[in-house]
Amino acid sequence: MASDKTAFVLSGGGSLGAVQVGMLAALADNDIVPDLVVGTSVGALNGAAFADDPTPAGVERLAALWRSLRREDVFPLTLLAGLKALLLRRDHLVEPGALLAIVRGILHARRIEQTRIPLHVTATDVLSGAEVTLSSGDLDTALMASTAIPVVFPHVVIDGRFLVDGGVGDNTPISTAIGLGAQRIIVLPTGMSCGMQGPPRDMAALALHIMSLQSMRQLDRDTERFAQRARITVVPPLCPLSTSVFDFSQTAQLIERAAQQTRNWLGGGGMGQHGPLDVPLLHHHRHA
Repeated sequence: MASDKTAFVLSGGGSLGAVQVGMLAALADNDIVPDLVVGTSVGALNGAAFADDPTPAGVERLAALWRSLRREDVFPLTLLAGLKALLLRRDHLVEPGALLAIVRGILHARRIEQTRIPLHVTATDVLSGAEVTLSSGDLDTALMASTAIPVVFPHVVIDGRFLVDGGVGDNTPISTAIGLGAQRIIVLPTGMSCGMQGPPRDMAALALHIMSLQSMRQLDRDTERFAQRARITVVPPLCPLSTSVFDFSQTAQLIERAAQQTRNWLGGGGMGQHGPLDVPLLHHHRHA
């Protein structure tokens, strides 16, 4: 009997994408490789890098990139940028050139269909709100669309459609993976800042934090909703976690913590688990 078609599904989550890198390192070290990869937002970036080179060496290249990142490399938000956006009546604060350079520096494939594992990148149609799956075409353009956080980055036009961050429509595209024929789904969530004792003060950080909360609520629902259509295993995110989704100063620690936790989880039979996690995905650590 043929084995189930397996998909890795990688969610969005800003700087917490470093958590996924640690998860990927542990999975690659254990020779766990899927039949397809589906990713959105930062999960699309990580998923593309893994699909391009699904080896421990390839994941280490991705980890090295993450360790080198600063917030300014990804979100060069400045007062000048804000003033220019207001004066020129732009619909975004930041030009995506720096992010594009990062993407081009890590990937060998130039087109989606050239990756070693079939890759599917999701974005959101600005006009209809529909989820759009990109399975062929220019890889850089697809990733810029999938990571185009509204207001922060400009939308991207592909085939006449105005596209923004895939996390707006579905931050963990389990339904997309099922639609592509996956019977076994391994979700790599970025998690959420469950250990924070106050909301982020930065406007962009607060917006990303709220999107993270929404995505964890949706993942909880979807794990239940699609349980009869596919076997869904969620790799446990880090907990407690106080790092903001806008903070890139702790990526090295997040990668190492997630890698070790995932190794322990795999050693304890984690891949045999399915359904909701013991610890609810959406929770908060209160003051004592």
